[in-house]
Amino acid sequence: MYASSTPLDVAPLRLHGVDHTARPTWRLKDTVTFYRDILGLPLIHTISARGWGTATHPDFLHFFFDSGNGSTIAFFYYLGSVEPEVLAGRDSAPPLPDDHVFDATHTAWLVDTQEELQAWKARLEARGVVVSTETAHEVIESIYFRDPNGYFIEITRKLRPLEALDARDADATLSAAIELEDEAWARQLRVTSIDDIWLRKAEILGRRLNLDQECHA
Repeated sequence: MYASSTPLDVAPLRLHGVDHTARPTWRLKDTVTFYRDILGLPLIHTISARGWGTATHPDFLHFFFDSGNGSTIAFFYYLGSVEPEVLAGRDSAPPLPDDHVFDATHTAWLVDTQEELQAWKARLEARGVVVSTETAHEVIESIYFRDPNGYFIEITRKLRPLEALDARDADATLSAAIELEDEAWARQLRVTSIDDIWLRKAEILGRRLNLDQECHA
């Protein structure tokens, strides 16, 4: 378990954006073609190395595409290794989250307008990529598709800017979930219903409102 830090504890340190994300690939040519030629991301660097760490670590290529605003998306290609069975057929799966564990790991790129989002959908489909319908959820609207490895990719636009109220709501939601999880684990149970979290969230908001009123009384 990680200990929480107060803002004072972390004040001297700041993260300055994502440098890169990385995933393994067993389809070198297809991955390069997809990201460089279809998505149009420049290939900017490749590390070629003998295996690192343990004696069983294979030699590899680690290659990077420019994904905008100083960030990159990178892939490891392990020489001589065999694609895991769990990935078999993932590349031809529909762009729907049918495996919540596998598909939770994905990359999302940002565009500014609905016209750009629709233009990307048209461009990808013209190149044979199966793309989902435009899906709006809360503060974003997105399209989804898969790369040659079956990894989920998202292109999204913001429907509105996030505000202070969103941060307070986020804190109340996660506080409710953490409270319930702690209580459930103590009883060797699991939290499985979002309705329970919503109910506890309402209780937390009520407690905070009462405390705020007492402070201003």
